[in-house]
Amino acid sequence: MSAERGAWVSIYTYLILSTLKLFIGNIANSEALSADGLNNFTDIIASVAVLIGLKISKKPRDKNHPYGHSRAENISSLLASFIMMVIGFQVLYEAVQSLWHQEATTPSLSAALVGAGAAVVMFCVFLYNKRLADKLQSGALRAVAKDNLSDALVSVGAVVGIIGAYFGLSWLDPLAALVVGLIICKTAFEIFKETSLLLTDGFDEDKMGEYKEAVKAITGVNDVKDLRARMHGDDVVLDVTVTVNPELSVVRSHEIADEIEEELETKHQISMIHVHIEPDH
Repeated sequence: MSAERGAWVSIYTYLILSTLKLFIGNIANSEALSADGLNNFTDIIASVAVLIGLKISKKPRDKNHPYGHSRAENISSLLASFIMMVIGFQVLYEAVQSLWHQEATTPSLSAALVGAGAAVVMFCVFLYNKRLADKLQSGALRAVAKDNLSDALVSVGAVVGIIGAYFGLSWLDPLAALVVGLIICKTAFEIFKETSLLLTDGFDEDKMGEYKEAVKAITGVNDVKDLRARMHGDDVVLDVTVTVNPELSVVRSHEIADEIEEELETKHQISMIHVHIEPDH
């Protein structure tokens, strides 16, 4: 079982739901359901980007890519965030136009039924992808699962707006569409922010502190002179410089380096580690 399977489940689900929501939203006069359908369409783009990134990231290391191809996943996610932002602004524009010009119409209850059914389906997909992501330790699939949950909540919000509009509060339907547009833009910005941090070699300071303490606890390490970490897809790349007793033999120094690598690999799941040993003056 692979992370790609979870991405495919999301793609097929989003494809069916977006088509159904856009069709029913149009004939049932529901801006909220149509906006929710566009939201699912952006999710297809994001899921395809994750799928492409996962496939490319599995390619083996080569002469031009000594660290592998893991960052392909981040690049495709970044491109997806731009597309999602454009669609989000389009939904916002149309919702504001309806509210401003008071063009809201009374939607059919069929739109609410479709929205409610979609919320249940997306929650089931969320549970499936979350369990699969936890099992495979896949950051990309975990992000997809998080998006699945937000989509289920968006559908619930759309249903509330549709029902309210059906019972006379006609402004609730375009207002729900406005909220959906904001959620699309918020999701796009979060993806952009996270992937930008990863692509510019940003890293969690708390994690850095954990790695440093783990290295300092190794017998024979006098101090950690330098420690740098960055993400390469889902993999952590770590460069650490430690000082040791200058009278130690080369063999013992090499053993310390091996112990550092083993500690970080087994307890912190770091796959790429470079250890540099220096004498303590």
